[in-house]
Amino acid sequence: MNTKKEKIFITGATGFVGANIARSLLKENYQVKALVRKNSNLANVKNLDIELVEGSLNDENLAQKMLDCDYLFHVAAHYSLWSKDKDLLYQNNVLGTRNILQCAKKAGIKRTVYTSSVAAIGLRKDAILTDENYQSPVEKLIGNYKKSKYYAEQEAHLAVKNGQDIVIVNPSTPIGEYDIKPTPTGEIIVRFLTDNMPGFVNTGLNFIDVQDVAKGHILALQKGKTGERYILGNQNLTLSQFLEKLAIITNKKPPQIEFPLWLPLSVAFMDEYVLSKFGKTPSIALEGVKMSGQFMYYDSSKAVRELGLPQTNIDEAIDRSVKWFQCNQVK
Repeated sequence: MNTKKEKIFITGATGFVGANIARSLLKENYQVKALVRKNSNLANVKNLDIELVEGSLNDENLAQKMLDCDYLFHVAAHYSLWSKDKDLLYQNNVLGTRNILQCAKKAGIKRTVYTSSVAAIGLRKDAILTDENYQSPVEKLIGNYKKSKYYAEQEAHLAVKNGQDIVIVNPSTPIGEYDIKPTPTGEIIVRFLTDNMPGFVNTGLNFIDVQDVAKGHILALQKGKTGERYILGNQNLTLSQFLEKLAIITNKKPPQIEFPLWLPLSVAFMDEYVLSKFGKTPSIALEGVKMSGQFMYYDSSKAVRELGLPQTNIDEAIDRSVKWFQCNQVK
């Protein structure tokens, strides 16, 4: 007999990570109810057996919408590296998280999995890989997005202190299908596929298959410890190594020019703070370029050890990502 498991209320299901989580939940026989904003692009949840309810993170009546649910997956967040979006980031990521956690408490939600980010943790300055035990001072976090994710995570910690059962997950850089916007990493893949990437900067990231991130959320629900955070990551690679993998998978040549950091910094500054005043839409976010000056490497062994986080070969995730973009984005 194929009986349905408990019901999950999920935010952010129309986005990259959320769409993969929704599919993983359905595969594991959970019922899914998704909060979607008015006029959302619903392409990522098309034909899925999930219940859609319209609303936003700051709605006062969210508790009413969660009453028939057992658990909450709060995945939604506003992502922007543009300085002009500072207030929007705070309103959605911090106040929105505070509101939905308060509503979850009112609705009697048994456990919440909150999707933070490695962005909220920051990076160590020594040679040791950054793990969950480290926390960068908030003033050292580059840009308003990272700061907003830090403050949002503090809302989750505060809710735990006030008696809520919340597990925090911190994905690194997911790769895979349904990257609809796309993310900055997805943008790199699209640029690569369309021969629109003349060079690269010397930076590094921790990559993980987005399906492993989705599985990590479910494992956090099932096995995570209240109040703990778990980095959902896998392989640390330089951008050059990542592009080499892309080249092998696509049978295309990787860009050969390594740009010195000052070059994109100068372009981004001119774009965002000078030319934008004359009506030009900026193409490079200064905060994004500043981030690329750091090697954003992380240690995800805690999630592997305590949750059983899968570590799928990154090449498989890149291959699926390429195929998805070729079918959905690249013309």
